Amino acid sequence: MPDIEQYSKDNFEKAKKHTQDGVEFWYARDLKDLLEYEQWRNFLQVVEKAKESCKNAKNEVGDHFADVSKMVDIGSEAKRNIDDIMLSRYACYLIVQNGDPKKKIIALGQTYFAVKTRERENDEAFIEDKKRCAIRNELKNHNKSLAEAANMSGIDNPKDYAIFQNKGYQGLYNGLGVKDIHKRKGLDINQKILDHMGSTEFAANLFRATQTDDKLRRENIRGKENANKTHFVVGKKVRQTIKELGGTMPEDLDMPEKSIKEIEEKHKKRLLQGEIG
Repeated sequence: MPDIEQYSKDNFEKAKKHTQDGVEFWYARDLKDLLEYEQWRNFLQVVEKAKESCKNAKNEVGDHFADVSKMVDIGSEAKRNIDDIMLSRYACYLIVQNGDPKKKIIALGQTYFAVKTRERENDEAFIEDKKRCAIRNELKNHNKSLAEAANMSGIDNPKDYAIFQNKGYQGLYNGLGVKDIHKRKGLDINQKILDHMGSTEFAANLFRATQTDDKLRRENIRGKENANKTHFVVGKKVRQTIKELGGTMPEDLDMPEKSIKEIEEKHKKRLLQGEIG
C-alpha cells in the first residue's frame, strides 16, 4: 500500500494549475475532492470560514479567492457550466486550517500547505534580498558618476555635495531631506538610509541618480544653484512618474526588517559554510 502522506502530497501538487502568466492556483472543486468532502455546499462553508480568516489577517480576499465558472463534461458529449473558485496557495492553507480536524487528510493538507507556503515566503525573501543588494551596488557606482558630474557643474566640496544630494531627496520624497527620511524610518544616528531601503525604493533613487547625472552632462549645466535645482526637479519628476503609474510613494514604502549590511553578512556566512556557490 502506498505511503498515505506521500500520496497526499503528490496529489496536492498534481492538482495545482497555472494561469497563462504562470501564476499557480488550485480549483476549489479539486481541493474538495482531495480533502474528502462529498458535498460542495459543505465544503463552501469551510471556504467561507477561510475567507473570514483571510479578511481578519488584513489580506484582500479577492486576491486569494476568485469566483469563476467553467464547463465540465456530463456524458454523451454534453457539457454544463458550474461555479468554482480559483484559490491561491494561501487560500488553500486557510481552508485546510478551517477544515474538519477529524480527517487525516486535513492534517496532511495542513502540513503540506504550511510547509510550501513557508518555502515560498523564503524564496520571495531571498529574491528580494538579491534585488536589494544588486540595485544598491548599482546605485553606489552611479553615485560616483553623479558626484563627478556635480563636480563639473561647480559642486566642489563635501558640504556643497551634501546640499546637492539633499535636493534630490527633497524632490523625490515630497520635501523630505536626508535627516527627515532618517527620522521617518526611525533609524539610529549611525545608520544610513541607503542600508534600509527595499528594492522598489532603491530603484526610484537609482532612476533619480542616473537621470540627474545624464541631464547635468547632456545640458552642460553649470553653477551650484543650477545643479541643485536640476537634482530637485529630476527627483520631483521621478515622484510624478510613480504617482502616474499608481505606485507607492517612496516615503510610504515599508522598511525591510534586515539592513543591507545584515544581508551581506548572512551571505558571507553562508559562503563560508559552503551552503551556496
